[in-house]
Amino acid sequence: LTIVWARRFAAYKRADLITRDVKMFQSLIRDSDRPVQILWAGKPYPFDYGAIEMFNHLIRFTSDLPNVAVLVGYELELSRALKLGSDIWLNNPIVTREASGTSGMTAAMNASINLSTYGWVCEYAKDGVNSFIVPPAALDLSPQDRDRHDLEGLYHALREQILPLYYDRPADWWAMAKKSMDDVLPFFGSDRMAAEYYENIYA
Repeated sequence: LTIVWARRFAAYKRADLITRDVKMFQSLIRDSDRPVQILWAGKPYPFDYGAIEMFNHLIRFTSDLPNVAVLVGYELELSRALKLGSDIWLNNPIVTREASGTSGMTAAMNASINLSTYGWVCEYAKDGVNSFIVPPAALDLSPQDRDRHDLEGLYHALREQILPLYYDRPADWWAMAKKSMDDVLPFFGSDRMAAEYYENIYA
């Protein structure tokens, strides 16, 4: 199972979230019965020092792991290859902080299934039908408890839904990937965008 996190590095996007519980992370990537590889790619803004440090931390943290990598040189061609080659498109920003979600849309168009906190996907996603969604944390949680809630939600989805589906029921996996493609293509296209601009704003 190939999991990809690829987009601009920023603190609210939490690229490192899946690594924050080292024991859980090691258990995931060292499972020889249901092997997983994880790839990160992206760029921080030049003066976003927190994002730069997160990027560098992930490089240091993963340097000795054979099935985990941080890729540099993130441009359109690498983005395309990652979307074509990924099984799971990981997206775990802080809820309410996400921007447009274009990477998840284009990943779904290329048969990668979204594993996401509740952001752009609320317009399209049906958990367990065309994607995997982490339920939102309570709004009154501290940032630390919120992050822990989302972390545990990611691992619950991976262990209880994603890995069993991918390895034990491959026909169902591909049916879900096709469902994801079928659902995302009509809704998130430039034709719809242009039509709605015209009909709702200019007409």
